[in-house]
Amino acid sequence: MNKSISIALLVAGVVLLVFGYNAYHSAASDVSRFFTGEATNKAMWLLGCGFIAGIAGLVGVVKK
Repeated sequence: MNKSISIALLVAGVVLLVFGYNAYHSAASDVSRFFTGEATNKAMWLLGCGFIAGIAGLVGVVKK
C-alpha cells in the first residue's frame, strides 16, 4: 500500500472518530439512548468506520 494512501486513511480515520465522538454525545444521541438504550446509527457508523480506516492507515504506515 502506498504511504500517502496510508497517511490519508489514518487522517480520515481520526477525523471520522472525532465526528463520531461528537455525534455520540449529541442531544439526538442522548434522546435515542434514553428511549432505546443505544446511540444513533450515525454515531455508530462514524465510530466504526473511523476505527477501521484508522487501523488500516496505521498498518500501512508501520508496515515496511
